[in-house]
Amino acid sequence: MDEHRTQRVSEAIREELAEIIGYEMADPRLGGIDITEVLITPDMRRAQIRVHLGGGEQARQQAMTALDGARGFLRRKLATRLRLFRVPDLHFEADAFVSDSRRLEKLLRRTRKGRPQPEVSDEKEP
Repeated sequence: MDEHRTQRVSEAIREELAEIIGYEMADPRLGGIDITEVLITPDMRRAQIRVHLGGGEQARQQAMTALDGARGFLRRKLATRLRLFRVPDLHFEADAFVSDSRRLEKLLRRTRKGRPQPEVSDEKEP
C-alpha cells in the first residue's frame, strides 16, 4: 500500500480516536489519555495505538483495561466516521517514552543548558 496513504489514514484514526475518547466516552478511567501515535500495517488489518497515560501505576492499568474493553465500540465508531474499506483491529499500548515525563523534562533541560548562547556584538552590519 502507498506509504503516504497509510500516514493519512493513521493520522485520521488518531484524530478521531482522540475525539471519541475525549468527548464521547463516559468512562472515568479514561480521563487523562492522549493518543500519541497510530501505526498501521501495510495491509490495513492492524493498528497499534500508542497512548500517553497520566496518573499512577494503578490508574494506568485501569485505563489500559478500559481501552481494551472498549476496543469493539471504538472500532464501530471509527467505521461510521471514516470511509475505509477495512477498519483495522485496534491494539493499545502505553507509550513508554512519553509516560516517563520526568526523564523527558530532564533531557530537555540538559539540551537547553548545552546550547551555546548567541554572541552579542555592538557593531551593526551595513
